[in-house]
Amino acid sequence: MNQTRRAHMKMLGAGLGMTILPAPLRASGDMAPVTPVIHVVEMRNRHPENGGMRNVFVPDLLRVKPGDTIRFVTVDKGHNTVSDDRMIPEGGQSWDGRIAQDVEVTLTTEGAYGYYCAPHRSLGMVGLILVGDVSGNYRAVKEQRQRGKAREVYADIFKRADALLAADA
Repeated sequence: MNQTRRAHMKMLGAGLGMTILPAPLRASGDMAPVTPVIHVVEMRNRHPENGGMRNVFVPDLLRVKPGDTIRFVTVDKGHNTVSDDRMIPEGGQSWDGRIAQDVEVTLTTEGAYGYYCAPHRSLGMVGLILVGDVSGNYRAVKEQRQRGKAREVYADIFKRADALLAADA
């Protein structure tokens, strides 16, 4: 086979181009493992952008991948984070932090996870984490009855979660 220099350079360039493609464009067998992400949720007395909102998790809604870690950080003392056992997927990890204690939880089971601050739950200090495919328990979590201001806050959170999930579809 008689190959011209130009043809040889084209083939060489194409081969080099394939080795430097970003990971999402490479063949699935060539992809490196995805590094889990750490998401920070602050426990606060007041929302930093809306001082009128009191006793809040910032952010109160997260969309994460299985294997990601959520770090609950005490910005203002007097708060904790507790998973709501009625609002986690079957086989999902629960947590129960002490007051003014930072908590880290790595969520590997897909689904929706509801959580709250024990002293301020009725005041609306609640949150939601969506891990991967939430179709297994999202509807059941959304239908859980809430008391006090938690009902109003969850209504807003689920409205935003519905929009987020619709955008992902």
